[in-house]
Amino acid sequence: MKYYLCKYIPPRSDFLPTMSTQEKGWMAEHGAFLDDLLEQGTIVAHGPVMDPNGGYGVSLYRIADDQDIEAFTSRDPIVRHGAGHYEHHPMLHLKARG
Repeated sequence: MKYYLCKYIPPRSDFLPTMSTQEKGWMAEHGAFLDDLLEQGTIVAHGPVMDPNGGYGVSLYRIADDQDIEAFTSRDPIVRHGAGHYEHHPMLHLKARG
């Protein structure tokens, strides 16, 4: 197994409070996408980080050795619509309850 901390970087620092109606729709699709991966066990946890310098999202992935992390994050609806991108940070291991 491989483990990643993935950081969703929005297209602008004030993205969360200034999202357009269209971006809010994409964000809803983004949440459903991540919740589905959570249900499948691919994501261990995910959620928004309210950083005073600009919010962002974090997700912890647990994927098979033969899988590519970018294959998952590139399918995220918010990214597909061009509203931000992901940074991928490999982890040596991941311990989680449950």
